[in-house]
Amino acid sequence: MYPIVLLSVLGIVTLFIGFSKSKNILLPAVLLFLAVALAGNFFEWNKGPLLYFYDMFRVDNLTLAFNGIVLISAFMIVAISGGFQDNAEAEPAEYYSLMLFSLVGAIMMVGFEHLIMLFIGVEILSVAMYVLTGSNKRNLRSNEAALKYFLMGAFATGIMLFGMTLLYGATGSFNLSAIQAYVSTTQQAVPSYLLYAGLLLLMIGMLFKVSAAPFHFWTPDVYEGAPTIFTTFMSTIVKTAGFAALYRLLSHSFTGIYDFWWLVVAIIAILTLMVGNIGATTQNSFKRMMAYSGISHAGYLLIALTALSKPTQNAIVFYSLAYSLSTIAAFGILMLVSKQRSFEGQPDERYDAFNGLAKENPFLAFVLTVAMLSLAGIPLTAGFWGKFMVFSSAAERGIIWIPAIAVLMSTVGIYYYFRVIIASYLKEGDIAKIRVAPFYQFVLVLATLLTILFGLAPGLLEGLF
Repeated sequence: MYPIVLLSVLGIVTLFIGFSKSKNILLPAVLLFLAVALAGNFFEWNKGPLLYFYDMFRVDNLTLAFNGIVLISAFMIVAISGGFQDNAEAEPAEYYSLMLFSLVGAIMMVGFEHLIMLFIGVEILSVAMYVLTGSNKRNLRSNEAALKYFLMGAFATGIMLFGMTLLYGATGSFNLSAIQAYVSTTQQAVPSYLLYAGLLLLMIGMLFKVSAAPFHFWTPDVYEGAPTIFTTFMSTIVKTAGFAALYRLLSHSFTGIYDFWWLVVAIIAILTLMVGNIGATTQNSFKRMMAYSGISHAGYLLIALTALSKPTQNAIVFYSLAYSLSTIAAFGILMLVSKQRSFEGQPDERYDAFNGLAKENPFLAFVLTVAMLSLAGIPLTAGFWGKFMVFSSAAERGIIWIPAIAVLMSTVGIYYYFRVIIASYLKEGDIAKIRVAPFYQFVLVLATLLTILFGLAPGLLEGLF
């Protein structure tokens, strides 16, 4: 509960700091706020489960673990934002406040015990992201991305809310424990098609948020159009919160009708893997490739949800952390490289922008290589063990055919991830030496070291929750 209170208050404080004449204090202040929220998050470690806000919000070690991933990701993303100094018209206080408020929504999604709390969390997170996506007001791509995201997100939210209504009509409650009691007793004797319809509609709304196919159409355009720093925020924090919410929903309330929903999730997982991996192979833009990459990784996480076996919890937490670290590092390098030259009046975000990166910038090329290897699932990186845990969870349930297809799709992923590595090391380019700010460099080093560390010792997080 502490992060919700702290971030809500500190988000308002950030707005007031924005009134000061000097903007230089803003970035350190926001980093301090996030560090305080992260420290407050673990005050309740091993004290749960605890219920707050009239039993609508649940705090346990799993909630705190996901909160930790969200807050660490936010800290690293803010650290590489550079205070939005590249945009002379930017009002950093507004952007940082929206980011802090969106984290409140993400944390509500992670720990909800009541469907209304889930809805509030989704709306707080989504509205902030709509605004941040269109924050580059003079860029038509950014405006288009924000409009698409808003319109499709509004429809998805309406579908999700209708699903909640049907669940209430079937069970008489929005509380997860009450829904679980209904499903485990009444549902065993008399199937309720109202319950089935409500669950499907609720899942559709949530699957939109995590970019699962066939609800993924917004993702490439929004990722490409949004400012890169907010694309990074969206691709990590929104996805982590979305899968934490889906896991809590299905594992806590709907295990009694597992036979009904598991095949639906399995089909969506396979479709998501195929759309994401095959779609990424045809892209020339690095940001669009990362968008389809994010879709494919949603498919891998859906495999763990499909299984819902004992290793599923560890698999989702570890995979979310590994994916977030690699994605932040990859987009961090893109933000540095894309400024070196322009394409069609915009920073160059194509694969060609990385040509010859290793010649003058070996450190940046190495960080980018580790990130791509991890996303591809190559051994000795955190991404490899993330996929291994996901596949193991499905195998423990006895579902072998889904991991088999996923392994095949992983080989497709190697192609488009290695295109970036090949461009960095084997192609000729004219990238000059790039100056990297010390703290920016620290974040890249931290993301890379953690990716390698968890690749060498994946058991460090095991048993914490």
